[in-house]
Amino acid sequence: MKRPLHRPVALVGALAATLTLAACGSGDTAGAAAGPPQPGGTLRYGLSLAPTCSDPAQSQNNQTLYVTRQVVDSLTDQDPATGQIRPWLAESWFVSADAKSFTFHLKEGITFSDGSPLTADSVRKNFDSILTLGAVKAPQAASFLAGYTGSTVLDPRTVRVDFNAPNAQFLQASSTTQLGIQGDTTLAKSVDDRCLGGNIGSGPFTYAEWKQNASATLAKRTGYRWGSALFANKGDAYLDKIVFTVVPESGVRTGSLSSGQLDAISDALPQDAAQIEGAGGKVQFTSNPGVPFGLQPNLTRGPLRDPAVRAALLTAINRKELVDTVLGPQFKSATSVLASATPGYLDLSARVKFDQAAARQVLDAAGWVPGADGIRVKDGQRLSFGVLFAAAFAGNQAILELTQQQVRTVGIDLRLEPTSVAENTTRQNNKDYDVVYYNVSRADGDILRQFAVNGRNLNARSETDKLDTLLTQQLEATDTAARTRILGEAQNAVLDDGLWIPTIELSQAIGVAGPVADITFDASARLQFHDTWVRR
Repeated sequence: MKRPLHRPVALVGALAATLTLAACGSGDTAGAAAGPPQPGGTLRYGLSLAPTCSDPAQSQNNQTLYVTRQVVDSLTDQDPATGQIRPWLAESWFVSADAKSFTFHLKEGITFSDGSPLTADSVRKNFDSILTLGAVKAPQAASFLAGYTGSTVLDPRTVRVDFNAPNAQFLQASSTTQLGIQGDTTLAKSVDDRCLGGNIGSGPFTYAEWKQNASATLAKRTGYRWGSALFANKGDAYLDKIVFTVVPESGVRTGSLSSGQLDAISDALPQDAAQIEGAGGKVQFTSNPGVPFGLQPNLTRGPLRDPAVRAALLTAINRKELVDTVLGPQFKSATSVLASATPGYLDLSARVKFDQAAARQVLDAAGWVPGADGIRVKDGQRLSFGVLFAAAFAGNQAILELTQQQVRTVGIDLRLEPTSVAENTTRQNNKDYDVVYYNVSRADGDILRQFAVNGRNLNARSETDKLDTLLTQQLEATDTAARTRILGEAQNAVLDDGLWIPTIELSQAIGVAGPVADITFDASARLQFHDTWVRR
């Protein structure tokens, strides 16, 4: 007898691990086109950074995820307005009381773009393959499956995913791009070959062309009938084609949009808005959930081994000035280890407030004495360290240059170390840095698990402590209120140890030409083009 499957009310709250999301900027869609959607046409999209890998499981930065999201479907979707988990490939699901087992019942008739059926065994193979990719190649996907013991095919459309410990975050994780389902021919490729285009998914678009570090072209797939419950359009995508090109310079992207060479662009800075609006377009902002931009110190080398230095950095940075000077009113200062749009966010603005007198006092008490050039010294060591960063966001360089000026006034020498995305990733994996600057987007407070000793652990921590216990407890919490409380304690614990120095919250800002309608953001602030159309 088949086990009855349903979506209990509890899954929408506690077990789904989806707490109420904050408002997403100025709305979820972009474009000024009016009238009923029109099928056909090509959308020309300007990325600010080259997509690094065509494999959704290995996708990390937003610009890459904008592309890979379109070729795969996920088991579930997450409503960006409410945090509720909604059907996608799975029409229903059941979570065990201990949150160790998750059973998904798939919709009927789903196929991959090569014509092969998407079955419960496809889900099993995908999750098993992520273990092969590992945490270096697929850090987020691997973290979602921490403790994974395997999947059991109960029938062709029903699969049970099992873990060796409670995993309350997994239902939300099943909505992410990184856990999108791919076909057998893709899974059979080597890890590196999975990044070179041609990935087979069940999504509304397929790869028509992939030029590594240059461009990607997607083509509409016909016969698509199993879209997310959040899609307004229940059939094929409207667009025939999406052409992604890389335009690193902000001014060139804006000019190309205004002149009609591009239809939409990434990282439209606030100062670009007047030009875009003057050409009949608009700029749309939405706040990213997850870990905001910040400095993550390597605790094994340099002056940042001293907790007093890390504590001083918390109050030495004027976050409001960063926003007002570099970004503009659509962005927010970071006020915690989680961004304010994240489920489980706790406002810790009192702990990260700008107070350079307090920063100087902490350094004085710890024996860091100002030298002849104003930079502090202790036991012959200058209070100087490098910050590793890539241009994954257009404002990174300017933000860090201003941060450099701010912390110098309290005697800290912050050296900027800009790198390519590839070099940045290599140095992170090798723990070859003093401080690394980045953010991570995810619409679940479990993203804090990256600070665990057995997580990505870019702090290079060696021993588990209170924080690790809290991060394990939040995985075990099947009650929403309890999980929120634990996540709040975890955010405080991260600041207690100086494991993260938050700066600003990221907002996705896209410029959209007037004829383009219904580009939408998902719950993690990544773009979805299924409902997008162009007025001709």
